[in-house]
Amino acid sequence: MLAGSQLPAILTDWFASRGWTPRRHQLDMLAAARRGDHALLVAATGAGKTLAGFLPTLTELIENPSDGLHTLYISPLKALAVDVQRNLITPIEEMGLPIRVETRTGDTPHEKKVRQRARPPQILLTTPESLSLLLSYEDSLTMFAGLKTIVIDEVHAFATGKRGDLLALALARLGTLAPDLRRVALSATVADPDGYRAWLAPYGDIDSVSLVRGERGADPDIAILLPEGRVPWAGHSGLYAIPQVMAEIETHRTTIIFCNTRGLCELIFQNLWKVNELQLPIAVHHGSLSLEARRRAEQAMADGKLRALVATASLDLGVDWGDVDCVIQMGAPKGSSRMLQRIGRANHRLDESSEAVLVPGNRFEYLEARAALDAVEQGELDPDIFRPGALDVLAQHIMGVACAVPFEAGEMLREIRAALPYSALEEETFERVLQFIADGGYSLRAYDKFKRLTRGKDGLWRVTKPAFVAQHRLNAGIIVEAPMLEVRFRNGRRLGKIEEAFGASLSPGDSFFFAGIAVEVERVELTDIVVRATTKPARIVSYMGARLAITATLAARVREFLADRSQWARFPDDVREWLEVQAHRSALPQPGQLLVETFPHEGRHHMVAYSFEGWNAHQSLGMLITRRMEAMGLKPLGFVANDYALAVYGLEKITDPAALFSPDILEHEFVDWVQQSALLKRAFREVAIIGGLVERQIPGKKKSGRQVTFSTDLIYDVLRKYEPDHLLLRAAWADARARMTDVGRLANLLDTAAARMLHIDLPRVSPMAVPVLIMIGRESVPQGAAEDVLLMEAEDIAAEAMRLD
Repeated sequence: MLAGSQLPAILTDWFASRGWTPRRHQLDMLAAARRGDHALLVAATGAGKTLAGFLPTLTELIENPSDGLHTLYISPLKALAVDVQRNLITPIEEMGLPIRVETRTGDTPHEKKVRQRARPPQILLTTPESLSLLLSYEDSLTMFAGLKTIVIDEVHAFATGKRGDLLALALARLGTLAPDLRRVALSATVADPDGYRAWLAPYGDIDSVSLVRGERGADPDIAILLPEGRVPWAGHSGLYAIPQVMAEIETHRTTIIFCNTRGLCELIFQNLWKVNELQLPIAVHHGSLSLEARRRAEQAMADGKLRALVATASLDLGVDWGDVDCVIQMGAPKGSSRMLQRIGRANHRLDESSEAVLVPGNRFEYLEARAALDAVEQGELDPDIFRPGALDVLAQHIMGVACAVPFEAGEMLREIRAALPYSALEEETFERVLQFIADGGYSLRAYDKFKRLTRGKDGLWRVTKPAFVAQHRLNAGIIVEAPMLEVRFRNGRRLGKIEEAFGASLSPGDSFFFAGIAVEVERVELTDIVVRATTKPARIVSYMGARLAITATLAARVREFLADRSQWARFPDDVREWLEVQAHRSALPQPGQLLVETFPHEGRHHMVAYSFEGWNAHQSLGMLITRRMEAMGLKPLGFVANDYALAVYGLEKITDPAALFSPDILEHEFVDWVQQSALLKRAFREVAIIGGLVERQIPGKKKSGRQVTFSTDLIYDVLRKYEPDHLLLRAAWADARARMTDVGRLANLLDTAAARMLHIDLPRVSPMAVPVLIMIGRESVPQGAAEDVLLMEAEDIAAEAMRLD
């Protein structure tokens, strides 16, 4: 270990002036840098991870001042980059160091971006997408030639997804431009350090990456908030607890209230405001709000002017507001790693417990909250699943490199294989990607608009014409949102964006809650919705975004609770009674067992399977089982699902559930359903945009989401007919299977269902079926609109279920 005295004197004095001493892991990171090692730091929130990542950079720039770009810092969030700049500039200014620190994101003014390429700062803070764009310029060859270090913050947030693929490819490119580049990654929640070391290392050489662990911080202080009455049977918003949540806000300095969806975020904010008798300053923050609105909320938090901020995953990561002394999670956390990350937003001090409150929406969510709390106490995190790199991302990267400099195919393939997600990329697949960029593929090669690359007589691939370079830079990026409409006032002030699907349901005079206020629609334009403030009753905006599903880790713990009666003494009386009556009237599934109940209710026959595979997998399974029921003459009427169970209902009784859970459903019904549904078209739209086949934006023009969707649908139909094995159709199919349907969990469920099924036929609804059964007929109702009615109906069904006769 490096002694503190080996720090430059100016750094030692600065630590002393703050009354600090460098932590062990901070010095270990400096020692790794002195050795020239890459490094992965896993340390608790509040342990000074960011400073540990930058300590070697500050040391090197103090000992050997230089004027070029020395360190790149990569953040998953724009807000985090801005926050880190603010916190990094303070010590640099206090030490009087001649070091420039700047941010570069999609929000950076164009003039500043141009200047940064010509005269970059010593430390540049950016995002994976902005780095990829920088690599598309000719001057990237000189800009990055002297780069010494790249620091990747919150690496767990994107390494296993498409943004991680893009960053891994950028790392491989930087490895060519700056062969001595040192790679550093930081995270508080990593279950598989070796997996991340391999991802970080050139060519997956795990031994080249030192693992540095921080000291264990104080255990978090987590409480599960229980209602003043009983734990609800239904719902997942936690609205019943609004008065109690307001009481927490009143007794703390600053509180962050996390919600799992943007719609719920707006709903919780409105309900808190109704009971905010002290008129405390409360704000709302989510990814659909305008940059200005988000920055105002972030600055108000940084300045200590807010008592509470209602937020989504937009604030899951890293933002360092030391005055936050309480975090509240509305609804179940869905994963122990996510919960630990959110709890870490409180205090940011290693030696003080972070205070958190979980607000379960219903009885199953109470069990899930208890499972998450136990997992955190025992240090069990959710596993990270690394997978091969996506081909649409690869196409975008290759096009970006070509915009900067012509390349030779063999050299490009060798460079790409240095990125772990593409280390096993076959030459034939690479050539197909290259050919796709060159002419769009067999079915599209007659159209000049798809001929983006040309191979010259010198054997080098280069961009066909300058217009394609401009097109790439304008449209590059990995995050593809649903088609959006801008929400703005008549004077031009922007509030943010709503999805086109919701916007299509609006007419002049309609009102909705957005950005914390009620607005009335004045007019609907091609890409904008013009609004004015109103006092009229308003509804909550709905979003189509992916829904968080319970992780397999937490699901296994919930199943253990059901089977282990010795745990029940820890539960509230009404939860314990619920499980006892379930055991008396039906059964509780043992670990590994699939409980399936059938019973009549309100003139229809129901089947409920307690599979605990998450909402996404259950949604897919419901589609498949109802299709099979139709073929078997069982006359299905519909299905509903939550994270824990799937309920199917119809006109005929299901006497043999095992026949509906056959593994071949994935070979027949699943393929047929995906190909006929909008699912595959939606996936194709994403890969076509990422792969550069369809542009989101055209220089000088504004293109609506509807126009983009129309373009991709046309191409999709052509390829399905004439080239069904096209590269992008393959990529879309992979996306539809893996990301959109949780097909891995679904396949595992179906493969084992018959062998582990316990079928119980009941005369009426069981206690455990109540939470999912009351969703029937309510699944399309806007969130919050029918909460009271829902709870009343739940009590009626529950009374029937809990009768012991």
